[in-house]
Formats: sequence, structure tokens, C-alpha cells
Amino acid sequence: MKKIFYTLLALSFVYSCGKKEPDNPDDKQPPKEKEITVKVMTYNIYGARSGGIPDLQVIADVIKRADPDLVALQEVDKNTTRNAKHGDIAKKLGELTGMDYFFAKAENFYGGEYGDAVLSKLPIKEKKGYNLEIDPTLAGERRSVARILVEKDNKQFYFISTHFDHLGDERHRIKQATDFVALAKTFDKPVITGADFNALPDSNPMNILRTHFTYGCPNGNCTQFTFSTDNPNRTIDYLIYAPLNAFTPQLYSAYTWANKESDHFPVLATFKLNF
Repeated sequence: MKKIFYTLLALSFVYSCGKKEPDNPDDKQPPKEKEITVKVMTYNIYGARSGGIPDLQVIADVIKRADPDLVALQEVDKNTTRNAKHGDIAKKLGELTGMDYFFAKAENFYGGEYGDAVLSKLPIKEKKGYNLEIDPTLAGERRSVARILVEKDNKQFYFISTHFDHLGDERHRIKQATDFVALAKTFDKPVITGADFNALPDSNPMNILRTHFTYGCPNGNCTQFTFSTDNPNRTIDYLIYAPLNAFTPQLYSAYTWANKESDHFPVLATFKLNF
């Protein structure tokens, strides 16, 4: 009997020594920080076409299908005779997509106003418009900058829409790029810009922009054509950001399925917020 008792006691001792002690809560790794991303879009909606936009609903449907948090719009009319049936296009697109909006005027046109706009699902903390002037030695059109301050998960940043001159002579674009960089350097928060810069990736205006901004396209390699939808042969629409360490591009693409609503493809990107 004693032998059986001591045998059971020994087995009990071995079992208890082999049991794994519960983890010390103090030794556990801290939970991984939540990744915060924002999906943005730039879209020249071809509002300056002869006769205006045939059906604004199809533009809204493109935006809703892409489902971005923020949209930069170019060629936007407000109460012009050219787009009389649509009235205030930025406001109307906001209503059709369920997004807030802001329009910045470049110039008076067709009895109303012409410029750029932004749409936002995110809370807008501030709305502000600027102008980009032209080279005084060359005829042309003033351009606008529509800037909003938005917030996502307590992180605030600026989102901008703009549209550089379209003439073959790039003097206006060089001045507008130089002035836009100077303006952006005064901003006190990170910024993402969506634009039709009317400039190729290796052009002088884009090289000026890259002294401050970074291309959102993968490795800065913007090779996916954005214009025209009838005959895609060049990249002139971009999503760019500053400063370099504020955002990390995750996805970037021209949506070539939207090839009937405008002469430009919309460009979409997802950025991770690092600040």
C-alpha cells in the first residue's frame, strides 16, 4: 500500500511540474495600433464641354461606385448658362452622392462661375479658396484652388482640388506650379491634392511640384494614362501629397471603366495616415 501511495505522489509531482504556468499579463505585447486610411479621388468631369454635361447623374454614379471619402472635381460650373439645367454643380453632386461640398471660383463664365470643387464624406472643419494667376506675358485663364480641412479618427489634414492651364505653352503651368508650391508650404497640416495638372509626369511643372509634393502613384511611376477616354495616350491627372512621411500610398489606379462620362478617367488612391 505504501508503495502505491509513494508512486502516486511521485506521479502527481511530475504532472504539476510539467504544467505550463499562465502567461504573465505584464509580458503580453501591446495591441497593434489601428491602421487609419483614407480613400480619395480626382475627377475632371468635363463640365466645360460644349453644351455642358448631358446627365449629371452618370457622374454621380461613377463617384458612388468608386465610393471615396474625398473627391477633387475639376471643370465645375456654378449657375452658368452652359450648364443651366444643373445649376450649382458642386452642390448638386453633393446631393446626388450624399457628400458635403465646397466650390472655389476661378473666373466668371457664361453668366455664372467656373472653377474647382471638393466633395467629402468626412467632417469638414474649414473651407477656403485661392487663385492661381497666369503668366502676364501670355493670354490665358486664372485658375482656382479649393481647399478643405477634414478629420478622420481625430487626425486632421487638408484636401485640395485644382486645375492648371491647358495651353500648349507651359509658361502658365510653370507659374501656377511655382505659386502652388509656395502656397502649400504655408499650410500647417499634411495635404493631399487631386488635380488635372495638364502636364506629363516628367514635365517642368511636375518637376516643380515634386520639390514639395510626392506622387501617390506606385514608386512615383505614373504610367497609367488618364486622358483621353476616347484615345488614352497621356497622364495628366494626379493625386499627390506632402510631406513625404505623412502618408503611405497603398492603392492607386485610373478607373478606366468610367470611359463614357468624361474625357478624363477618374483616379483613385488609398493612403495610410502616418501622423
